[in-house]
Amino acid sequence: MKEDEDREEERRKEKARLERTLLEEAQEVHKRKAEEDAHKSEGQKEAEADEEILKAISNKKKLFSDMELAQGIQYTDPLPTSWRPPRFIRERTEAQHSKLREKYHILVEGDDIPPPINSFTDMKIPSVMVKHLKSKGIVDPTPIQIQGIPTAFAGRDMIGIAFTGSGKTLAFCMPLIMFALEEETKLPFERGEGPVGIILCPSRELATQTYENMMAWTAALHEGGFPALNTLLCIGGISMAEQSHVFNKGLHVVVATPGRLMDLLEKKRFNLESCKYLCMDEADRMIDLGFEEDVRTIMSFFKHQRQTLLFSATMPRKIQDFAQQSLIKPILVNVGRAGAANLDVLQVVEYVKQEAKMVYLLECLQKTPPPVIVFSENKNEVDDIQEYLLLKGVEAVAIHGSKTQEERQYAIKSFKSGAKDVMVASGVASKGLDFNDIQHVIIFSMPKEIEDYVHQIGRTGRSGKTGIATTFVNMNTAEQTLLDLKYLLMEAGQKVPPFLQSIEDPRAVQGGSLKGCPVCGGLGHGISNCPKLEDNQRRTMASHRGQDTDGF
Repeated sequence: MKEDEDREEERRKEKARLERTLLEEAQEVHKRKAEEDAHKSEGQKEAEADEEILKAISNKKKLFSDMELAQGIQYTDPLPTSWRPPRFIRERTEAQHSKLREKYHILVEGDDIPPPINSFTDMKIPSVMVKHLKSKGIVDPTPIQIQGIPTAFAGRDMIGIAFTGSGKTLAFCMPLIMFALEEETKLPFERGEGPVGIILCPSRELATQTYENMMAWTAALHEGGFPALNTLLCIGGISMAEQSHVFNKGLHVVVATPGRLMDLLEKKRFNLESCKYLCMDEADRMIDLGFEEDVRTIMSFFKHQRQTLLFSATMPRKIQDFAQQSLIKPILVNVGRAGAANLDVLQVVEYVKQEAKMVYLLECLQKTPPPVIVFSENKNEVDDIQEYLLLKGVEAVAIHGSKTQEERQYAIKSFKSGAKDVMVASGVASKGLDFNDIQHVIIFSMPKEIEDYVHQIGRTGRSGKTGIATTFVNMNTAEQTLLDLKYLLMEAGQKVPPFLQSIEDPRAVQGGSLKGCPVCGGLGHGISNCPKLEDNQRRTMASHRGQDTDGF
């Protein structure tokens, strides 16, 4: 009898449950969620919201060619190389390796990490190259080179993060030079063969600078008795006919911007059948909106597995995650926080009213002897500053995206040679360009994105030297940008002026965690109000509108 009553009770409950409407269930779900949310701190809620946005914008497509994606080809092991560290280094314990990394503040992540080596000779770099580097004042490897060069020599995919002026160019050029020498020595290249590797840069100026370094280093090796290596500069604005002599022989190295490289590959001027090495300098810019599809198109020309290296001073979490998915057992080599400012730069932030900027600029130019770089975010302002300085008798040149290639090359050449004392530049000159002995950088208008600020002040304080960066801010500077700047100064142990100290972080008031933005690396905001993300979305919408109106 009791069992029948229990069964009847169960049937009644089941019937009542089935009779409940979906609306009631939805109301209960919302009620439970509201109760859960009530127990969460504002910081937890913000962290969850940020994570949802990050998932939404994460690119699911990996950095593989269309053929590899279509055929489901997946590489599981890094490319083998003939290089091995000297025996005495191989016999060191992991504790000894860790101690050396700690000494140079090198952070590493990954499996089977090659050992750090703090001597060019012990890296097995030819003595003629070591001698040439010494003649240029490069005696010992920098931290990114200590871990980065052995990692690249070992054939490993790599994400290299180090502050501006830390020697990243040598860290990714030297392995490519050695691989190309090895291939040329085995069997000399003939017309139509090659390249062994490609170095991709986001701007013509950075590509030109990398090409000049590559030419100087390969020439030094050739003078020392090694085979000659042919390097092609592949950028817009220059005639490829001027470099036709390079195509008459085998091609070892290509230094390029994405657009011109795609053009030459599509025209079949050369192919990537034997290309085994791909490096992206300022990789976060390359993978970011605007270059990502170009890079993916370039990938479709690869026929085999390649070693991929991504280098930058600023590498936000979004880009790191994307790279981790795309590379093969990658090793992350990080010298300092990604996006942190160079500690060799004294950062001075001054409140200057908009109408007083020009006059105060002249005062600031008296702080140090030339050469000096002045940055502005506005092309028209760049021209105005140059004109004002010329009127005041200051030898100044200007460079921005609307200048012709000839004008840009003239400006860089005359500034580098010392013929001109001041270069006024838009952001185009901040990404990786290396000018000798810049003691002072003046940021006339603070960029919205803190990444750009890090790159701009990084034009000074390079290769272990110290420098000054003076930044003008005022009421026109967004409060969020000022907050990013405040945290960056605090992190670098720099003096924070009172007007920056007074800016409070709403997240700190709410008790949230101040992890920084995973998209741009700024410490003063979360992903929900990231200026870089807003700009990217605005550009995407603009490009869609452009496509929609193409048929009219």
